[in-house]
Amino acid sequence: MPETIEAKLAAAGAQPPPLKISRTFHARRATVFKAWTTSEGVKAFFSPTTYEVGEACVEPRVGGAFEYSMGPIGGPYLWSRGKFVEVATDERLVFELRVNDSTGAALFHARTEIDFADTLGGTRLDILQTYVFANPAMAAPMVAGASEGWRTTLDKLETLVVAMQGGAGVESRSVVTATFHLERTYPASAARVWRALTDLQAKAKWFGGDPGQWELLERSMDVRPGGRERAYGRWESGTVSKFDAVYFDVIENERLVYAYEMHLDDKKISVSLATFQLKVSGGKTTLSITEQGAFLDGYDDAGSREQGTNLLMDRLGASLAD
Repeated sequence: MPETIEAKLAAAGAQPPPLKISRTFHARRATVFKAWTTSEGVKAFFSPTTYEVGEACVEPRVGGAFEYSMGPIGGPYLWSRGKFVEVATDERLVFELRVNDSTGAALFHARTEIDFADTLGGTRLDILQTYVFANPAMAAPMVAGASEGWRTTLDKLETLVVAMQGGAGVESRSVVTATFHLERTYPASAARVWRALTDLQAKAKWFGGDPGQWELLERSMDVRPGGRERAYGRWESGTVSKFDAVYFDVIENERLVYAYEMHLDDKKISVSLATFQLKVSGGKTTLSITEQGAFLDGYDDAGSREQGTNLLMDRLGASLAD
């Protein structure tokens, strides 16, 4: 089989180090995946600040096109042409691109691997991009700025997926309600689980974003009827999530009932009633959570709150082992 140009250049030592990026987005996986796999989505976000995509052709199947023209706002644009080599719905995308100069000659070849995973806050993307230079003199400065370019591109992706899920703007007035019920049994006493739910330091171990992805801005807790709890944090994208709760029923080691609002930046996205019940049997404690939510003004939850609560319950269990 003839050796590819990528293989020849790599063998000659022309390949720079790969770029690795991770980011959490405030939307479910299906929404983030859709942004990557539609021409409209790629056109909306796939360019750094001060640049834009003029046209895009995205065909999410193995061998399908991943092509776009990009340039300064208003043009002129240069085409990058490539194809998908892996497509696993809502889980993984891999595409290969040839980036050209104004004459159509190749500057470099790039392979982009994107893994999608559920995480606290929404969806985590892990991106690995590898390069092979065709024209090192021109390509090297472009690739050197790839990290900053990706940062601002992913900022635009965050704005897009939050808007796609209804977490930005107030274009309509609507309420969609949903209820879920979850249970976990922990090898711990009711007092230990209760402390994880009601002590500020103990709850901080499991109730919050991942280090490096989320910066705590404010946390306070006053667990009594009429007491309040707040947990505000800024995500890597700059989005601020706000949890504001009021306690209505507090029975030590047995039951908690509170109502809470969630905001993304300045938009209220939901109001919920949460009921926590603890039951002891055989030296273990079963924690039951029932949540009734009202999702507001176009915000499309589609099960993401239940998914996030499942992850939090797992983290709560891990914190009990500390």
